[in-house]
Amino acid sequence: MRVRFAPSPTGHLHIGGARTALFNWLFAHHSQGVFILRIEDTDRTRSTDEYIGSIMEGMKWLNLDWDEGPYRQTDRFDIYKQYAEKLVSEGKAYYCYCSPEELDKRRKQAMAEGKSLKYNGRCRDLKEPVSGIQPVIRFRMPQEGETLVNDLIKGRTVFDNAQLDDLIIMRSDGAPTYNFTVVVDDVDMNITHVIRGDDHLNNTPKQLHIYKALGYTVPLFAHLPMILGSDKARLSKRHGATSVIAYRDMGYLPEALVNYLVRLGWSYGDQEVFTREELVGHFSFENVGKSSAVFNPEKLLWLNSQYIMKTAPEKLVELVMPFLLQAKIIEAGQSPDKEWLAKAIITLQERSKTLIELAESLRYYISEDIEYNEKAKVKFLTEKNLPYLIELRESLKALDIFAVSEIEKVFHAIVEKHGIKLGNIAQPVRVAMTGKTESPGIFEVLEIAGKEKTLKRLDKAIQTLGMKS
Repeated sequence: MRVRFAPSPTGHLHIGGARTALFNWLFAHHSQGVFILRIEDTDRTRSTDEYIGSIMEGMKWLNLDWDEGPYRQTDRFDIYKQYAEKLVSEGKAYYCYCSPEELDKRRKQAMAEGKSLKYNGRCRDLKEPVSGIQPVIRFRMPQEGETLVNDLIKGRTVFDNAQLDDLIIMRSDGAPTYNFTVVVDDVDMNITHVIRGDDHLNNTPKQLHIYKALGYTVPLFAHLPMILGSDKARLSKRHGATSVIAYRDMGYLPEALVNYLVRLGWSYGDQEVFTREELVGHFSFENVGKSSAVFNPEKLLWLNSQYIMKTAPEKLVELVMPFLLQAKIIEAGQSPDKEWLAKAIITLQERSKTLIELAESLRYYISEDIEYNEKAKVKFLTEKNLPYLIELRESLKALDIFAVSEIEKVFHAIVEKHGIKLGNIAQPVRVAMTGKTESPGIFEVLEIAGKEKTLKRLDKAIQTLGMKS
């Protein structure tokens, strides 16, 4: 089994392209086949090396490694020329001397008369070349009968050959066209299965005839249903979908995005969360739906939170580090103790939906100082709570072992002594330590922050209250 992902480098790798790459990768790995990366860069005005680099970067981040390539179509122009000339010599293609102006005039006339806009075949049976004109090469399509496409996902689709145009396969400047290059590449690379978006379905009958004209066994086709936004329109940036690299920069895990992408159109029972090995083992076209999938950013965010919860804290230490640097929570060259950071992360995993959220949550553990949320400050850092904070500060200072079990005893001693609820002291301390009213368990927060930082922040809160009084 040999499959290919063939993006056009006219933009970054987006959700639709990434899903196509993923389905090809899964099929190749499931069938122990070969996955090829091919860059279709014949659109020289829009294709750039920057986009090629970005596409490859996105695939590497998703761990969609390829076995062959990347091949670039711009390196293969001589090959396309040889195949085109072979078709001409066999009478399966012909030179067309009609100028763009003539063709435009005929199209407008056909439109006005309500006739077909396809090429009228004027040069189809031309015997002699026209001097002084550099011709294009057109492929000779059948004009009668039907073309059947047996798609692995869509099923049986029939096309009327009378509607097929004698398409241009080589332009007058020698540049090949998409429908020709894609077939030549598939022939040359022995592609057995073509897995792509169903926006290419209408190109398939044209390509089928080129495969046959070249004497190549036609590959099997699997056209993936489109991905739509919540309004059922074709997916775009306004639906919240953006490039794969942007999701990386927003703090998503590649495993979560892969899991989400594969579930956009594929299912396996009621299972929602899959390991990479499970996806490879279960993948088949029988479980790919025929209807379009709807992109749901909230579902992706939920799935990302599930993966953050299940990721080893030691691994999250490495993953969150770039976001800590970016947010200036740590400075370049600064290296927090990894074992300590992993303990801090454990307290925050269930609360973090993205790596950016996780980094921000770590701020009060790492930073030397914190800012108070104004509402939290007004509500909990009150004169009534000042005696409790002072007493707590002195009791914590006296601890030889600054651990959850000992910290908890100090809190409960003050609660029992003054006949108050734990929240009456826990919440002011939480605001003093984190600046907010929500955090992991306050005993764990203090232990991880450490004795020195805890005393320093309690001093600040006491000083703030002292200035009030």
